[in-house]
Amino acid sequence: MSKSGDTGALLSLAVRRVVRAAPARVFDAWTRPEELRRWWGPNGVVCTEALVDLRVGGRYRIANLFPDGKVLWICGEFEVIEPPARLVYSWRIESRGGAAERVSVGFEACEQGTLVVVTHERIADQAVRDRHEQGWRGCLDGLARLLDAAALRD
Repeated sequence: MSKSGDTGALLSLAVRRVVRAAPARVFDAWTRPEELRRWWGPNGVVCTEALVDLRVGGRYRIANLFPDGKVLWICGEFEVIEPPARLVYSWRIESRGGAAERVSVGFEACEQGTLVVVTHERIADQAVRDRHEQGWRGCLDGLARLLDAAALRD
C-alpha cells in the first residue's frame, strides 16, 4: 500500500505466474490483438475485441464480454515498452470517471519459461483490489493455457 498526497491511501497488488514459453513469445501474446483475444479475461469473461497501438503514448482498448451479456471496455495508454521484458500502462474502465490506475508487467526468463509478474497500482479501495486480483489470476490462467498448449505441440 502506498500513500498518495491528499487522495488518501491507494492500494496495489502483484500476481505472478510461470508460463512455458520464452519471454519474447509471452510479450507478443500480451501485445498483439489477435493473441489477446485468445486468452484475455477473468474466468467466464471473453475478449471480443482488442485494439493495440504499441508505442509509448499509444492507446489500447479491450472489450470484456461477461456471461450476463454486459460488455466492459478497459482502456489506457502505454507509458513504457521494453520488449520483451516490460510493459507499463495506465488502466481505466472506459465508462467510469476517476483517476487512472497503473499496470506494470514484467516478463523474466526462468528455467520453466517466463515468470510473468503483473503489478497493479493506484487502486482506490479493497473491493476493487480484490476484483482486480481475481481478474489477473484468471487472465494469467488463460495465458498459461494458451502458451502451455502451444509448448506441448512444439
